[in-house]
Amino acid sequence: MTQTQKCPKCGYDNASRSQECLRCGVIFSRIKSIHGSSPEPQEKPNKPKRHEAYGKDTHVTFYEQENASEGIFYVVLKGGLLVLLALWGLKLAAIPLIEGGAGNSFLHNVNLPFHEAGHLLFKPFGRLIHSLGGTLGQLLMPLICLLTLLLKQRDPFGASVCLWWIGENFLDIAPYADDARRLTLPLLGGNVGSAAPYGFHDWQFILTETGLLEKDHAIAAGFKGLGILLMVAAIAWGAHSIYEKHIKE
Repeated sequence: MTQTQKCPKCGYDNASRSQECLRCGVIFSRIKSIHGSSPEPQEKPNKPKRHEAYGKDTHVTFYEQENASEGIFYVVLKGGLLVLLALWGLKLAAIPLIEGGAGNSFLHNVNLPFHEAGHLLFKPFGRLIHSLGGTLGQLLMPLICLLTLLLKQRDPFGASVCLWWIGENFLDIAPYADDARRLTLPLLGGNVGSAAPYGFHDWQFILTETGLLEKDHAIAAGFKGLGILLMVAAIAWGAHSIYEKHIKE
């Protein structure tokens, strides 16, 4: 039987007359001169990895509990937000257009900067588009947010909230169009339409120039109806996204 010697560094069995290890290349004489002898290599105990130290089933149990609690948290959070938006939408839809409709909500002040920015953005496209630009501006902003969340962030729930915001903006526009002949709503600067120069009231100018002034109430009702439909669709979309992401899986 051939005699062997273990490498003191890696434990490889070399021939007894070898001067160096065939595996790691260490020179035995140098190791012996340092340590005085060639100690047997000590094997390092295998350390348990991650959750193995607590048993085989521990990792699975912890993982499922974390996912379950996280899922419940987001279901409650998102579901609560949907309920709030649904109740808020009902409240806004219940306000008669003649009383200002959704324009009485604090969200009107949120939409107003985008309305005014729309006038500036569309000013180069002529007087009629300039007047319509305010309405387009307050619709474009939530639409841009919706597309960003849906296409870039892959967040359908966030996009559904933005769809609700688009619907709310239609409710915000409706009383303005409804006031095209009555001209009693307060405008920016503290004036009312009847006291302001022609063209200051957007929808009076738009409907007059297009020959649709007599249809102001019907157009306003259409805006309001479309806004309600979009808000209902947003709530349904949001609920579906919660089910798909946090309940179905």
